[in-house]
Amino acid sequence: MSFTPQQLRDADRRTRELSSPERQLQAALHQAEGYRNFLAALTGLLTAVFVLKGQEDLSKLAHTPRWLVIGLLVTGFLALIAASWLGVLAVHGRPGEEIMLEAGRLLEYEKQRTRVIWRLVEWARWFGLLGVLAVSSAVIVTWVWPGKK
Repeated sequence: MSFTPQQLRDADRRTRELSSPERQLQAALHQAEGYRNFLAALTGLLTAVFVLKGQEDLSKLAHTPRWLVIGLLVTGFLALIAASWLGVLAVHGRPGEEIMLEAGRLLEYEKQRTRVIWRLVEWARWFGLLGVLAVSSAVIVTWVWPGKK
């Protein structure tokens, strides 16, 4: 494919704009907000699935599967809480965080904040996955393990 010199100049200008610390920070914040919303929706969905489709009374399960389900639920919900907390930190930062109003410091802040956001979102993703797998496993155990006789 052949591009005109004007198209190449425009693409070069956009590349410089997109690589600026300000734009990178905006992109990271946008990504973090999306993950935070996803985690909130996912947590609600998992809760509904467990309540509607899981056993209503865990005491009907035998001793081992009952404690397995309880452990999986605790692990899952703690992981989802951690993922949500990391998502909030990624999007909003810490309260009262001071930003120095000097050009060099601002650029350094934007670069560092972008790296922190990406790291927090990555951890949130893994905690979210752990939470989903744990709660889903708990639901499956309640479906397949026979109750007390």
